[in-house]
Amino acid sequence: MRETDADTVVVDNEMGPFQTYNVGQKLPNGVDVLDRFTLILEVFGQRAQTRKAQLQVELAELRYELPRAEAKASLAKRDERPGFMGLGEYDESREQDIKNRISRISEELDRIAEKEEKRRAQRRDQGFDLVALAGYTNAGKSTLLRRLASELDVDENENRHPDLDETAESEDRLFTTLGTTTRKADTGTREVLLTDTVGFVSDLPHWLVESFKSTLDSVYHADLVLLVVDASEPVEEMRQKLVTSHDTLSDRNEAPIVTVFNKADKLTDPEIDRRKRALSALAPNPVIVSGKTGEHVDALRERVERELPDWEQERLLLPVSDEAMSVVSWIHDNGNVHEESYGDEQVVVEFEAPPAVVSKARAKAADLEPPAVDTEA
Repeated sequence: MRETDADTVVVDNEMGPFQTYNVGQKLPNGVDVLDRFTLILEVFGQRAQTRKAQLQVELAELRYELPRAEAKASLAKRDERPGFMGLGEYDESREQDIKNRISRISEELDRIAEKEEKRRAQRRDQGFDLVALAGYTNAGKSTLLRRLASELDVDENENRHPDLDETAESEDRLFTTLGTTTRKADTGTREVLLTDTVGFVSDLPHWLVESFKSTLDSVYHADLVLLVVDASEPVEEMRQKLVTSHDTLSDRNEAPIVTVFNKADKLTDPEIDRRKRALSALAPNPVIVSGKTGEHVDALRERVERELPDWEQERLLLPVSDEAMSVVSWIHDNGNVHEESYGDEQVVVEFEAPPAVVSKARAKAADLEPPAVDTEA
C-alpha cells in the first residue's frame, strides 16, 4: 500500500461482510475495500442508461446487500453495540425494505419483458428473422454489429441506448454494452433484426446472473445466435469461455448457434488454423472474421442466411384491383417475391416468407373478392 499509494483494494473474489471488515482493519485509514462483484456493480451502474438496465443494476445491488443486512440483524440480536464488527449501525427495517424493493423491481422487469415479447412477435409478423449476438465482454460484438447493420436503432424504447445516435460503441473497454442494441441487417434475400446483448463475464455468482437474465431474453428467443469469440486470446482461454457460453445458452436457448472467431486481423492464417483444430469440438465450422477491418463479413452474412429457419413457399392468385395491389406491395415488403405476373383478370404472385407472413398473406388474399388462394399450389 505504501509503495503504490493506493486508496482502494480490490479482491478478485466475493467477500462476506466480516471478511471485508477484517481486511479493512489491516489497511491504513481511508483505504476502501471492494470485492470483485462490488467493482462490477459499480461499473455496471456507471454504464446503465436505459430504464431496464438501471433496474437490473439496482436489483443486483440489492441482492448483494441483502445477506449483509441479514448479517447485521443476526449480530444485533447478540450484541447491543451499534456498528458491531464494522458492519454499520443496524436498522431493523432495512432488511424488509430491501426485500420489498427487490419484489417491486422484479415485477417491473417482468412487465418490461412482456412488452419486449410482444415486440418480438410483431417483428416476426412483419417478416423479420431475429438474430442475437452473444459472447464475452470485449469479444467485439458491438464492432461486428456495426459492420453487419444496414441502419440505426429500430427499438421503440423511449430511453434509447446512448450509442445509437451514430453507431454501437466499439471501444476496447469492458461492459460497454449493458443494455441491448437492435438494428436491421440485410443478409441478401432476407432482412434480420440483429441484437447486441450484454457481454458474459467469467465466474459470476448466481444472484448476479439472475439479476440480468431478462437481458438475455433476446438471445433465448432468437432464431439464430452468433456466439462471438475473441480469436486473438490464448486457446485455453477461448476454450474456457466457449464452455461457459454454451452452458449459459443451453439453459433456455433452442436456436442454432454459429460460432464467430472475431479479431482475425490480429492473427496469421496458421494461427487461425491451429485454433480451429484445437476447438473443433466446441466450435465446429466457425466463421472467421474481423469486425474491425470487415474481413470475411460477407461470408458471415451468407452463413447467417443459410442457418436461419427455412421460409415457406407460397403462390397466390389475386383479382386485379387496387386492394389486390396493396396486398402485392405488402408481400414485397415482408417476403421475397420470386415471380409476379399479370393477366386481364388476375395477378399471380409466387414468393417465400416466414410462416407468420405467409399465413397473413393468405388471410389478406382471402378477404379479396373473388376468393384468391390457389388451393392446388
